[in-house]
Amino acid sequence: MTAQIDIFAAGAQRLQMTESIELTIQSLQAYGSDHDHWGIAWSGGKDSSATLTLIIWLIDTGRIKAPKTLTVFYADTRQELLPLANAASQIMDELQERGIHVEVVTAPMDKRFMVYILGRGVPPPNNNTLRWCTRQIKIDPMEAALEARLAELDGNVLMITGVRQGESAIRDKRIEMSCGKDGAECGQGWYQKVLPEAKGLKGRLSTLAPLLHWRVCHVWEWLKHWAPQAEFGDWSTAMIADAYGGDEAEEINARTGCTGCPLASEDMALDTILRVPYWAYLAPLKRIKPLWRELREPQHRLRKAGIELLKSGKVAANPQRMGPILLESRLMALERLLAIQAEINEAAQCLGRPMVDMINSEEEARIRELIAAETWPNGWDGDEPVATVPLDKVFADGTVQPLLFHEVLLEGDGACG
Repeated sequence: MTAQIDIFAAGAQRLQMTESIELTIQSLQAYGSDHDHWGIAWSGGKDSSATLTLIIWLIDTGRIKAPKTLTVFYADTRQELLPLANAASQIMDELQERGIHVEVVTAPMDKRFMVYILGRGVPPPNNNTLRWCTRQIKIDPMEAALEARLAELDGNVLMITGVRQGESAIRDKRIEMSCGKDGAECGQGWYQKVLPEAKGLKGRLSTLAPLLHWRVCHVWEWLKHWAPQAEFGDWSTAMIADAYGGDEAEEINARTGCTGCPLASEDMALDTILRVPYWAYLAPLKRIKPLWRELREPQHRLRKAGIELLKSGKVAANPQRMGPILLESRLMALERLLAIQAEINEAAQCLGRPMVDMINSEEEARIRELIAAETWPNGWDGDEPVATVPLDKVFADGTVQPLLFHEVLLEGDGACG
């Protein structure tokens, strides 16, 4: 087994940019040579973009030996903020000019974020009971792509990721660089023998995080100042900083997420972008998060009656839970999203700026097809009551609390409009 590199040798001293790059080279030299085939997982964000462009530059300049094959897997969730998506598109062109194979990994049509919500009626994800988005539109498609690639190759594959813990964790020695489990490497270290989540890849896939030790200022330095220079690859990485706040990205400790992310309490990433004059025309995107919030309200959703579950003998933790989005509400949301997209793209054409692609023509057609077919999530048939309809209260233990003054409540609802 190759010995783990001790990155704690510098003690409490702050790593400099050149030292960080040198440690990255050492990690790639130590573990890369044991694998004929490499893959790079790339999300388009700052850490994975720095990892990708640095490694290609190291190969191009002979600082590390190239593998027999190199595949870049770009995770296209169809939800990326436009500056990141635009930068990713340009970087993909630059990779292909170098003869590097880029595989764009996207969820199947019916699993895509917009299609799943508007076509199938699944409510927008939330942090409490229904956080389905990351696995469905990013993790599962990436694992499927890796399995397909492994089937085409002989031998093992080294998957390189942009996971980064930062200097403080390294200095305090909080990162477990190596530990034994079932005779293999595990933990959060540079190198792992097995990708835990990918069951079909067990035994053939190792992972390496060669920028694990990088300070965030080194990531920004590479993206904004080094990588765009011809001597370091002439990469289109400077615009990635725009998605994190431009020159202030490091100071505000910026993070990004999906466009109008339903899981975030505030649209901080989008707000940061809109403060950059070049991207100000994207302001209509601010109307997306309120739309997701609105679609979670009872007037737009069905509810399990509860009584029917009791009659069937089924037990449920929440027998009267709210469920999928009404067909008419899905159409309303689709039209509003298409209007936002059209408004932005009209401005983009006038200004000569990049256009947004939230819902393309194929996705729109599929959404309308699913709505026309009255498609519902598993376990729902569309005959359930709208969630605003007063119902007898049914508890998980099967007891029922009758609704008092049923007729009065209904009359009151009508009187209020």
